[in-house]
Amino acid sequence: MGSYPLLPDRDERRVFVALGDSFTEGVGDRSSRLPNGVRGWADRVAEKLAKAEPGWEYANLAIRSKRLRHIIDEQLEPALAMEPTLITLYAGGNDILDLGTDINVLMAQYEALVARLAATGATLVLFTGFDVKVSAVLEPLKKRNAVYNQRVRELAAKYGAVLVDYWCFEAFHDRRMWDTDRLHMSKAGHKYLAAQVLDHLGVPHKITLKEWEPPSKVTLREWERRQRRWVSDWVFPLVGRKLRGVTLGDNLSPRWPRPVKVPRKGGLKKLMDSSPSR
Repeated sequence: MGSYPLLPDRDERRVFVALGDSFTEGVGDRSSRLPNGVRGWADRVAEKLAKAEPGWEYANLAIRSKRLRHIIDEQLEPALAMEPTLITLYAGGNDILDLGTDINVLMAQYEALVARLAATGATLVLFTGFDVKVSAVLEPLKKRNAVYNQRVRELAAKYGAVLVDYWCFEAFHDRRMWDTDRLHMSKAGHKYLAAQVLDHLGVPHKITLKEWEPPSKVTLREWERRQRRWVSDWVFPLVGRKLRGVTLGDNLSPRWPRPVKVPRKGGLKKLMDSSPSR
């Protein structure tokens, strides 16, 4: 066996493929030097894998706003063709937010996807969803999210997947772990999640979060001002997109559509600097 029991031996080809939506694309962790203007936890995991054991290749097929059916139709076959040895999957979060979703049908489709990925023999990492405290308007969706999380836990056990139980992470109760839209992780959130994934895989790293002072108390006036800004900047545009039948991911391509060899030093930013056209 190699140094890390959940990962391939040193003399085997090592390919990490990340599947999903904005969660895995990296939305909220901005980086002008990287594809789609974001970095994210998956990029950070790929870089630490390469630093621990040179030779890792990495592809990220995730695109924001994608529903489970899109991930199955657009990402599954390309991922299988890459013969991955490590796969991460988060899918279904956007479906949970769609009012017409039948959670039982959704989870049956999710299991079919997990079964296909597990059959590759790759190490498979699955995630539960966090109970984001966005607005009382979304509280009725909590039951659907609870069903999703329980089924993901069951399927991780059934198919021998590594489970990153995101729902349990107390650190994400701090609002500074979230971007201004309150739905996507901030840079700090993505760093924390990358550390969790690496810990679950047994890969050494030195990712740490800075020590924060306790959150300052917010006055009622400041709270109202933030609420108005959030509604104006995020809620109204989201409703408008839904009415028009468009999403933020419609004109985007996968950030890393083909496996790239991750430099041990300098990471993916170095790769972009040396090969701007990829």
